[in-house]
Formats: sequence, C-alpha cells, structure tokens
Amino acid sequence: MSDVPSARRPAGELEAEVLAALWAADRPLTPQDIQAALGADLARTTVATILARLHDKGTVHRTRAGRGYAYTPAVADPAGLAARRMHAELGRETDRSTVLARFVSDLSAEDERLLRDLLGDEAAAPGVSPPAPTPTPAPAPAPAAGGPGADGRTAR
Repeated sequence: MSDVPSARRPAGELEAEVLAALWAADRPLTPQDIQAALGADLARTTVATILARLHDKGTVHRTRAGRGYAYTPAVADPAGLAARRMHAELGRETDRSTVLARFVSDLSAEDERLLRDLLGDEAAAPGVSPPAPTPTPAPAPAPAAGGPGADGRTAR
C-alpha cells in the first residue's frame, strides 16, 4: 500500500464539472471537447464514461457525431437538475402523499412561504393552466302551487 493520500474527487463533482462545461457551450460537445474544456488531467475515456452515466440518468442528450457522440444538457441549469432529482425521488415511492407531507413538514418557514407562493401563482408554471371550474347545474325551481311542474303536470 502507498502512503500517498488519495486525490479522489467527492462523489458527483466530476459530473457537475461536465455539466457545467455543457451548460457553458453554445453547441453539442464531444468527450474530447469536454476534456479540453475542463483542462484537467482526465482521460478521454473517463469523460466518456461520465457522459454515458449522465445519459443513462436522462441528464444529457446525445446525437451521433462521426463514430462517437456529441452531448447536450437535458436540463437548463443546476436548479433544473435539482428539480429533476427531486422528481426522480418522488417517483420511486408509492405513497407520494406521505412523502410530500414529510417534505413540506421539514421545510423552513421561508421555504414553506416560497412554495405556497409558487403554488398559488399561475405564472409559476408556464404553459400549465389550472383546471377550469366545473359548472354545477342550477337546481330546478320548485313548481308553484297549482302550476305545472318540470314534467308539465300540475302539482296538487
């Protein structure tokens, strides 16, 4: 064994760096492009492996570029990535109501207020309209004494 400490990156750090390079780009990037953009001492195969994992998670899209692939982010920014992860976690549970209740109960007062504001704001979800209220039919008026009812017969 070596006495040299490991220079291993924290979990997710390399994925975050690869995504940052993709977000900064104005075009799809190949593993070689990303390797050059990161400027780190990374093997192209390491970058390709990270991209394949991100693709498997649905975090990046890929298209053929020669014999390999070019990649674009599937989410617009770090906030979109966090939202995608939250949706994935929620999707793993069968009792979504309890999961959401526990999530909300652990929010700070400020985050709870923000969430309430977002849920109450129709503009917070572009392209999503709230359901239209269902009209309830008006009850039929009661027949007047001695007058015809809804069925045309005279009430007695």
